[in-house]
Amino acid sequence: MNKLFSSDQIKNILINLNNKKSKIGFTNGCFDLFHPGHLYLLQKCKSLCDYLIVGLNSDISISSLKGNSRPVDNQNKRIKNLTIKNEVDAVVVFSEDTPLDLIYKLKPNILFKGMDYIDKEVIGSAFVKKNGGEVILIDLLEGHSTSSIIRSYQK
Repeated sequence: MNKLFSSDQIKNILINLNNKKSKIGFTNGCFDLFHPGHLYLLQKCKSLCDYLIVGLNSDISISSLKGNSRPVDNQNKRIKNLTIKNEVDAVVVFSEDTPLDLIYKLKPNILFKGMDYIDKEVIGSAFVKKNGGEVILIDLLEGHSTSSIIRSYQK
């Protein structure tokens, strides 16, 4: 089953899901060097919604945000890593620095981010809340991050 969609394709799917009163969840990120922390986040997100969309930063977006040495895994590998997970219902790639336009278009009921955003602005949170949705911060799985994996190889 194909789980990779354009924003227009997923918007059409959401019309049907919204008619069924399904809870639409959205999270986003680079998901570079997929690790247990990523899986933990996805499992927690999926347990709190009916349909989980992952907004995936494109290779260009990641390089813009994190420098030319990133991503480590290319976009196709990161897409595959996500689409094979049962917790993920849909993946939408975006090329901007943030998923704000995608959030505006999809209007999720729940916006998920990791607890590392507790003192940071969660992009799209004001919009989601204004539309009756909620923002949920998910605990992080200690000891697992892409940055720490990269640092361990640089020693």
